[in-house]
This record gives sequence, structure tokens and C-alpha cells, in this order.
Amino acid sequence: MTTQAIPEQLLERIRSAQRFVLSSHVNPDGDAIGSGLGLARILRQMGKEVTVWNRDPMPGVYRPLPDSAKVHVGETPPDGFPESFDLGIILECPGLARTGLQDALQQLPLLNIDHHLGNDAYGEVVWVDTEAPAVGEMVFRLAKGLQHPIDSETANALYLTLVTDTGGFRFANANAIAFEAAADLVRQGAAPEVVSHWLFESQPLANLVLLGDMLQTLQLHHDGRIASAWLRQDMFARANAQSGDAEGLIDYPRSIAGVSAVALFKQLEGGDHKVSLRSRGDIDVERVARSFGGGGHQNAAGFSSDQTDGPTLLAETLRALVEVVEQAR
Repeated sequence: MTTQAIPEQLLERIRSAQRFVLSSHVNPDGDAIGSGLGLARILRQMGKEVTVWNRDPMPGVYRPLPDSAKVHVGETPPDGFPESFDLGIILECPGLARTGLQDALQQLPLLNIDHHLGNDAYGEVVWVDTEAPAVGEMVFRLAKGLQHPIDSETANALYLTLVTDTGGFRFANANAIAFEAAADLVRQGAAPEVVSHWLFESQPLANLVLLGDMLQTLQLHHDGRIASAWLRQDMFARANAQSGDAEGLIDYPRSIAGVSAVALFKQLEGGDHKVSLRSRGDIDVERVARSFGGGGHQNAAGFSSDQTDGPTLLAETLRALVEVVEQAR
């Protein structure tokens, strides 16, 4: 197992620039948030000026991360944009449009750092490493390439990316690289018990209310090998929950014995849907997501749909999932 070396041009561009904006995909997850906050801390400690700008707010479970309150959120650019910035770095985002901020961000020269299959190779410099278990691990390597030490708070942010993207070191991407990086981050001051408390023992009540409602919609298909579930807008309203409060709920149907693929349909305001897909082993849900205009990883992917007819969207998604499940036999 090998990893892609850091392009020297990427290191040179980071060293020479002074004012950065960092961004990631809409509905940011643990890897998007942890890698952005971790890289921002590294750059600030190098004497750079950094703004982390994401379109959507982070789920509440990630707010204990250091500097989370400094993230600029929304479609309105930060003060001085773009004139006051030299360079943009897009993290963990296979296509610039997935930031939801593409019209603004493309006004800057961009560096593209990602580990997704099917990355669009946008930007001035592209560093895509599909063997990396998390982009946070790539940021850790980047710090080493810049010969810059990291402190314990930065180590916690980057360690969190490994925990979330590997499903607590349970998924197929929990490879030797992931464990080696985790050990190294602990040596640098990461505290696994602290990160575990943030992720698993600080859940808002809204998460549990959403979970209960979601489980009422659970269905099994294809002889129990595929599971589906729904999160509707009325559920979010009843739970007094935000979109980010659904983070991690898909892991519950995935844990059912015999289930090898899961589709979670989340209704958005206006009736459109975000569909999250998870699988085990050789079942390639990234291929399914790509067929609907999305993307991701072999065992964790997703797509958005303007299809407001839920039963039709379910039927179309199930047909595609059945095909990849059968091919994996």
C-alpha cells in the first residue's frame, strides 16, 4: 500500500502565499471540518492569515473542536474577499461545485487536496490520494512536508478525521496508513478519550429523537441485504433539529445483521432529497452515487436529487443498489 507524494508545487505555493481561504463540501462532515480546522491552525502558526469558509454550518457534535467558532458560514463572502486573499485550498471535495461556493472561490487560484475517487482535478495544483483514509491524514503529512510541528489541539482535529471517516476504525479504509497516522497523532498530543467524548458521548437530544423517528421508517429489501430509511422535514421540525443533527444516523441500519448496503433519504427544504449510501466489502456504492450525479468512496457515497417523488426515487435507487449487491456475490 502506497500513498501519493505531496506535489512540490503545492508546498511551494503554500510557503509563498500569505492570505488563505479554506473550504470544503456542503453539509460538512468530520473529515471536512477537522482537516479544515487543522490546516488553518498549522498555517496560522506559520504566520499566515487564514479564513475557513463553508457554505453550511457544522453539526453540533463538532463544535467542541478548537477554533470552530472562527469558521465563516454562508454564501456571503468573508470581508475583503477576493482582494484580500492570495490562495484558496479546497479540502475533501471532489468537485468545486460541491462547495456550493464555486462562483466565488473560482476567483482565486486554488489548491485541490482530496482522497475521493472521481475527483474532477480542478485547481492550479491537484493532490488526490485515494489510499488516504482521510484528508486529515493528508494534512498531517502536509505539515511534515512543510516541516512544521503540530500542537495537541491540531492533533485532536486531525485524529477526529480518522475516527469519523473510518467509522471508528471499522470500515475498509481503516488501513495501515490510518493506524500509523493515529499512533503518530497520539504521540503529538491527540487525546483519543477526548475525541471519543465529543463524537459519541455528547449527542444532542435532537439526534436521539431523529433516530427514533428514522427507525420507524426502516425497511429491508432484497432478502434483507439492503436497508432503506427516511428523514423527512416534519421529523426535523418535531425534534427541533438541524440538518447536521442527522450526522452518523445511517450507521444504525448499516449495523443490522445481513445488511450489506444502506440508503438513507433525507428530505431537504423544498422537497428535494439528499441520499446517503453505505456498504460493506466489495459493494461499490460510489458507482451508484456517480450514476445519479454524486460520488464518494466505494463504501460511503451519496448524491442529491431534485426528485420530490419519494417512492420513485426509492425505486430507482434500489434498482441500482441491487445491481451492485448482486455483482459483489
